[in-house]
Amino acid sequence: MKVTKADITPGISLTVIQTDKFKSAALSAAFLAPLNKETAAVNALIPYVLRRGTERYPTMGDISVKLEELYGGSLDAAVRKRGETQCIGLTGSFLDDAYTLESGSNLKEAAELLEEMLLHPVTENGIFKDEYVAGERDKLIQAIRAQMNDKRQYAMLRLLQEMCRDECYGVDALGDEKTMAAVTAADAWNSYQALLRHAKLHLFYCGTAGEEEVRSALAGLIRSVENSQEELWERRCLVYEKPPRAVETVAEPMDVTQGKLTMGFRTGGVRLTGDDPAEYAALTVMNALYGGTATSKLFLNVREKLSLCYYASSALENLKGMMVVSSGVEFGNMDRAQKEIWDQLEAVKQGNFTDEELESARQAVVNVYKSALDSRAQLESHCLTAAVSGVWTPLTELAQMAERVTAEQVTAAAGKVELDTVYRLVGKEG
Repeated sequence: MKVTKADITPGISLTVIQTDKFKSAALSAAFLAPLNKETAAVNALIPYVLRRGTERYPTMGDISVKLEELYGGSLDAAVRKRGETQCIGLTGSFLDDAYTLESGSNLKEAAELLEEMLLHPVTENGIFKDEYVAGERDKLIQAIRAQMNDKRQYAMLRLLQEMCRDECYGVDALGDEKTMAAVTAADAWNSYQALLRHAKLHLFYCGTAGEEEVRSALAGLIRSVENSQEELWERRCLVYEKPPRAVETVAEPMDVTQGKLTMGFRTGGVRLTGDDPAEYAALTVMNALYGGTATSKLFLNVREKLSLCYYASSALENLKGMMVVSSGVEFGNMDRAQKEIWDQLEAVKQGNFTDEELESARQAVVNVYKSALDSRAQLESHCLTAAVSGVWTPLTELAQMAERVTAEQVTAAAGKVELDTVYRLVGKEG
């Protein structure tokens, strides 16, 4: 596997992973825009509208026919956030040229379709087609509402809103329902023009082709975007400097039968893009030991041994210097579960874990990185994070650092973790 990263222009970057591991090649494009409450919803709408039709392929049916010609390829809208950056674009796959039966180039045709969808959408009266905007807007409103139906996801969203209310990171990648409902075709078109002028573009390819072949296939798209770009927005991955204050607890009553206890921690500035990669490696192992695996302290003690939670796990927000614990709890067990979740972290801080627990955590982290090497989607996600942060660390190197983490490094990483905010979803009478 050969990875090539290049800044083609100040506003366009390209990552090429040349490998014969997969029979399908991957191709994606993401515009990198500042995440904020005012523009998140309208920006999130844009790739879905672009996916509806182009000048050459004016309907989704026409696009689907073209994708079938690429041996059942795909090209779908994607909206993600990395730090305070909203990543808006299209991700796709198609049969790699090494496995096609014909002499033509799937890569070239896929790149041309990507360019067509990104730069030549169907228009009506000089802006996006109102029918397409209205249809995709309604679908995204339903997607935003659906997040409330998944109470575990909803509790996570609400925690981040409360914990990061002074940070743009608290904004959901899809924005909010009220803002989305107000978006017009003209609003979407104007935001689309702003993306073309000011957003940096990250292009990604994974397949058997080399960098020069990929650049050649994408030349038309690169040239058009370069010509449209003006003053570029900055990518943002900010670490919040928490002012001294007591831990904040927010309780929200809702008609639910199971409570949700979500706890947000700051990691003392330790993150993927920090100054000391070994320190971040120790944090990942600490998280795995504490709550990131089925052999973690949260799972084995809080869930299995004490039966205080239906589930309990921890996860890192790797660009933000944050760790979040998510758990499902009976209303009457909220206080006790919260104390025990904290006590398990204190145990890690004090070094109260065995060599076997540490080795299990190390191997869990290593396996995550190694399995990512076998997934085009995870490789693309890792490269997108690097494009946003400006810091590239190979997955193999991250795995090697995790293997070397010591018990002392784990306790040091845990010692920097501080509880920031607690969010409780409780019953209307609890």
